[in-house]
Amino acid sequence: MKTMTKLALGAAAATILLGTANAGETLDAVRAKGHVQCGISTGVAGFAFTDDKGDWQGFDPAVCKAVAAAIFGDTNAVKYTTTTGKTRFTALSSGEVDMLARNTTWTFSRDTDLKLDFVGVNYYDGQGFMVPTALGVASATELDGASVCIQTGTTTELNLADFFRINKISYEAVPIETNDEAQTNYKAGRCDVYTTDASGLAATRSTFENPDEHMLLPEIISKEPLGPLVRHGDSEWADVVRWVLNAMITAEEFGVTSENVDKMATGTENPEINRLLGSEGDLGAMIGLDKAWAWRAIKMVGNYGEVFEEFIGSETPIGLERGINGLWTKGGILYSPPFR
Repeated sequence: MKTMTKLALGAAAATILLGTANAGETLDAVRAKGHVQCGISTGVAGFAFTDDKGDWQGFDPAVCKAVAAAIFGDTNAVKYTTTTGKTRFTALSSGEVDMLARNTTWTFSRDTDLKLDFVGVNYYDGQGFMVPTALGVASATELDGASVCIQTGTTTELNLADFFRINKISYEAVPIETNDEAQTNYKAGRCDVYTTDASGLAATRSTFENPDEHMLLPEIISKEPLGPLVRHGDSEWADVVRWVLNAMITAEEFGVTSENVDKMATGTENPEINRLLGSEGDLGAMIGLDKAWAWRAIKMVGNYGEVFEEFIGSETPIGLERGINGLWTKGGILYSPPFR
């Protein structure tokens, strides 16, 4: 994560704090308390973890840091609330947190029945299975009668039931609430299989003393579009979080990085880059922010690709390839609406 946490913005500092019209109730409340309250997971290697100082880092907290940078010019203007599969939605709906940035799947019922707004996808995933290589299976269809560690209150639990039903095989569920609990039970042999999002399995496997003694089976049994979410009822706040994420994606598409954003912010030949960084027009005014909001997010956190490679990419212990999470211009499906 970038070490810089504040930018000297001179006269623009007042604009960051005051914003513009139509800021929205949640944004006003966030400004009043001086921080974004962000709900995250209890910990998944690469995706959400604490550093040597006890500060939260990772692919998911980076979204919260970018929102804080856009609003305050300070990535430390975030407080974190850890949530489980069972507690996350209550924490958001009750107002305990302003946004969730954790491995949460966008589904019909969560979007409608739970009255939540998913503002985008920051990781396209799918559910998989991890087993000890000593178990001697090569496919999830060979898991008849297996005991399976499964997080309660998740889409994973429902997908598992569907998969075994479709394949006419049985399993014994070993319910757990957190990834740490799953690891403990799995490594102790209390379950034959651990199932969750494939990215989470790769992250968990990377923390094992002998990762080669465990394998991910080839089946991906679901679509798991993971992304940040907010409560229904404040479209202005949803717009802030949505377009901060889109700014990170668009920045990567146009080659805007934390290293060159200062130069590009002075103006380029590409009008979309200029609109993104505020040298043309004033898109920030439409979401209650100043012209430099996206510049701050990119400068202080990085574009999508920088964050991906820093925390979960192929050169990290997690070792994830971009795959479908690559840009649409490079064979993936990652795509932001235009800045205009």
